[in-house]
Amino acid sequence: MRDAQLTDEIVDEAEEIPAASDSMGDAAGEDEQSTATEIDDRVGELEREITLERDKYLRLAAEFDNYRKRIMKERAEAESRGQADLIRHLLDPMDDIARFAHVDPEGTDAATVVEGVEMVERKLEKSLRAAGLEVVNPVDETFDPAFHEAVATEPTDDPALDHTVSRVYQVGYAFKGQMLRPARVVVRQTQ
Repeated sequence: MRDAQLTDEIVDEAEEIPAASDSMGDAAGEDEQSTATEIDDRVGELEREITLERDKYLRLAAEFDNYRKRIMKERAEAESRGQADLIRHLLDPMDDIARFAHVDPEGTDAATVVEGVEMVERKLEKSLRAAGLEVVNPVDETFDPAFHEAVATEPTDDPALDHTVSRVYQVGYAFKGQMLRPARVVVRQTQ
């Protein structure tokens, strides 16, 4: 009987073990479910953040593209306004040239035509200077290769005149500090 009683106790204990493990399994399953829920919540939160950041990026990219287009348009408009302003400066001298084009050569002497052309030249130069053009005419100045182009040299005995401009073949032009064309000059050199 004692054996039977021991056997019954062992069987009872064996039956209790699976019951205990079932309750432990239920707790572990609940932990796994809550962890999975937390992970799903976190993934959802991160996906929303990514969507918000992507939207911000797309808006910023669109704003930059619009800014770039606006700047290009404004630059083109500014260039057009600058060209129109320059043309406006040239209209009066062009009118004077048109008047000379229609002068009767038989009724006008050469001195009058030359005087008229000189007046138009001065007026044109004044208009271009007002627009920012600078004439480079360096007679008797020290030769500077940044502003002058030496096309010839001529000898001099005076050391004070060494490397100075003696004659200008063609004047140079600069526009608001930017060299458009260097002056073509003859430079003196001591022997």
